[in-house]
Amino acid sequence: MTVDMTTTIPTGANSTTTSTSKTAVDYQSFLKLLIAEMKNQDPTKPMDSTQYVAQLATFSQVEQSVQTNTKLDQIMQSSALSQADALIGRSITSADGKTSGTVASVRLASSGLIAVLANGTEIPVTSGVSVKAAS
Repeated sequence: MTVDMTTTIPTGANSTTTSTSKTAVDYQSFLKLLIAEMKNQDPTKPMDSTQYVAQLATFSQVEQSVQTNTKLDQIMQSSALSQADALIGRSITSADGKTSGTVASVRLASSGLIAVLANGTEIPVTSGVSVKAAS
């Protein structure tokens, strides 16, 4: 495929980008950057084609890392929900030992699990929290 100075990249060519995060970069963005770089390079010192291939490989690695992080976040949320189910009906004591009670429900917050006691008190499930069978 030849790319001349007037080649444009269609903006609607990749329909999957609308469902991804704006922080995720797609191949269309990379191609736009590559063409802009080619247009604006110094004609007396053109970039070597191996540098373009290296940039493409680096871009691919970054994109894979973003996808891996997204999948890892999904796995972590699934694991947290499994842990939440195991807490309901158990007795929990906060890390400082000042608050305790029976867990009525658990909610998943961005900071982690929050155990909601029968009396409405909330205890973040962090290190130092003790959980035991309800008496």
